[in-house]
Amino acid sequence: MLENKVAIITGATRGIGFATAKLFLENHAKVVILGSKQESVEKALAQLEGTYKDQVLGFYPNLMKEEEVRKVFEETERVFGKIDILVNNAGVSSSTPIENYEFSDFEKIMDLNVNAMFLCSKIATEYMRKIGGGVILNTSSMVSIYGQPSGSAYPTSKFAVNGFTKSLARELGKDHIRVNAVAPGVIRTDMVASLPKEMLAPVVAQIPLGRMGEPEDIANAFVFLASDKASFITGAILSVDGAGRA
Repeated sequence: MLENKVAIITGATRGIGFATAKLFLENHAKVVILGSKQESVEKALAQLEGTYKDQVLGFYPNLMKEEEVRKVFEETERVFGKIDILVNNAGVSSSTPIENYEFSDFEKIMDLNVNAMFLCSKIATEYMRKIGGGVILNTSSMVSIYGQPSGSAYPTSKFAVNGFTKSLARELGKDHIRVNAVAPGVIRTDMVASLPKEMLAPVVAQIPLGRMGEPEDIANAFVFLASDKASFITGAILSVDGAGRA
């Protein structure tokens, strides 16, 4: 489904991001995985390069520093010739009650979940315009629809992701750049695994499909939205949550 496409995926060393990178490669895309640390990027590359040699690169830029992000895009274009797809997946969560929040903690979540998404999308747009189109995909969350009972920074950031997605889709439609988001529900990732069982069990019990999601469930949605089969879909927030509720 992604033959001859070149994708950059942030937060791609584990969980949803890694599953998405792997599925993009299986669908014949060339993929650049981005992570926060050299060791995590190298570990992810080691798992992929044996099967997908010459199809995958990895970098670990500071996503809040424009010069570092630009170097990644420049190197991607140099090696693979173009950039068709950006997946803004890097993010951090929190369940801190507001009375315990430090402003610096709130800023950290907004920086990675919102500001880094903006910066990567801004730079991606420049490269996509050069080739006459492209796809920008963002990772939202079901809490962007329902909120959550504690840790207000995370749902606030994901509400922002939705607003950015819908607005940028309207702005870039004329450039044939589609912008969509996927809003995962409860997914079996490291982030979810760290939650107390007594907190998680009632949430999973409310999911009509009777299970939590897997990273591959979200990756499948990203592959579809990145492909030409979704050529008339833009500005959408696709819920992949088993009809669950926060």
